[in-house]
Amino acid sequence: MYIFGGTIKTMAGEDIPDGYIHLSDGKIEKIGRRDEFKDHPVCHERIIEVHDGIIMPGLIEAHCHMGITEEKKGMEGDDCNETVDPVTPYLRAIDAINTMDAAFDDAVRAGITAAMVGPGSSNVVGGQFALIKTCGRRVDDLIVKAPAAMKVAFGENPKVNYSGQGKSPSTRMAIAGMLREELFRARQYAADKENAKRQGKDFEEDFELECWLPVLNREIPLKAHVHRVDDIFTAIRIAREFNLKMTLDHCSEGHLIAEELAKEGFPAIVGPDFASRSKIEVQNVAFKTAGILNRAGVMTAVTTDHPVSLIQSLPLCVGMAVKAGLPMEEGFRAMTVYAADICGVADRMGSLEVGKDANIAIFDGNPMEVFTRTLYTIIDGNVVYEADK
Repeated sequence: MYIFGGTIKTMAGEDIPDGYIHLSDGKIEKIGRRDEFKDHPVCHERIIEVHDGIIMPGLIEAHCHMGITEEKKGMEGDDCNETVDPVTPYLRAIDAINTMDAAFDDAVRAGITAAMVGPGSSNVVGGQFALIKTCGRRVDDLIVKAPAAMKVAFGENPKVNYSGQGKSPSTRMAIAGMLREELFRARQYAADKENAKRQGKDFEEDFELECWLPVLNREIPLKAHVHRVDDIFTAIRIAREFNLKMTLDHCSEGHLIAEELAKEGFPAIVGPDFASRSKIEVQNVAFKTAGILNRAGVMTAVTTDHPVSLIQSLPLCVGMAVKAGLPMEEGFRAMTVYAADICGVADRMGSLEVGKDANIAIFDGNPMEVFTRTLYTIIDGNVVYEADK
């Protein structure tokens, strides 16, 4: 497939006006200016001509629950939280994602080609997220990275869920203590397994602890649900104690401590700012947070937290952050290359570069503006949405 014209926002350097992209075998094969194009398009390959639009990497939702919390299906379609045990690291998002959820189609129509999907925040440890593409029937075929992160949660949600059951955690101290205990057990398990391997001894694997090894080995991050300043700092304290990678998800009061967070070096996934301030810990939610964190030097992506806000509103959420102070180009990065980097898949997506997955969104204008239409969504080199059809 060939794409000609428009303005190509590669997110890997300068924009290319009136450019071209050649896609082959699901990858980007060539990219450049139209006047540099030397080849002749193969007769059987499709050609898409873009006139005044923007051609850019497919958008990436860095934190959501689509297909796990299904729309319009009540308890029968809600598999987001296993609310009988506060520590469930062995749960896998891929076992609960229903690709027939309407959110997948909405995502594709919005130019969103990949999403980080996983359990909710009712548990201290909720389970394993997966980074998946947004079009297909079988979730196994959509997986880009699984596991991609381990969900942990601080603050109101675990407190409310378990204090209501008359069990721990009912305080923030208990949340932190339970997470430390679990990480301590996992670290000891990893040491015992390594010792057995060195000594050539048999080792009986523990299903509930084996899932922590990618976290302890810094292959995947903790995905920390944090809104308040105190919860953000507790998450950082624990991540430092155990030398773990971590993303600060929601980070609603991050703008109050932006310089501190920049020194710490953990990335943030901000939102959902379109949602109401429905509980105490989100009282300081504001669209300005992303811009303040970004300007301080924190790598920042934006989330809808679907279905808290609808997934198709992702570019509009970024647009509102731009309106509140996030630089425009940083807004584009927040839903492409920064999101890919934070989710651990920047080697495959987030920018338009030779060799990367052919995941592309084509818009008739800036996607952060409410009247902009998605013209084409392309995943793995296949047109999965076309406005005129």
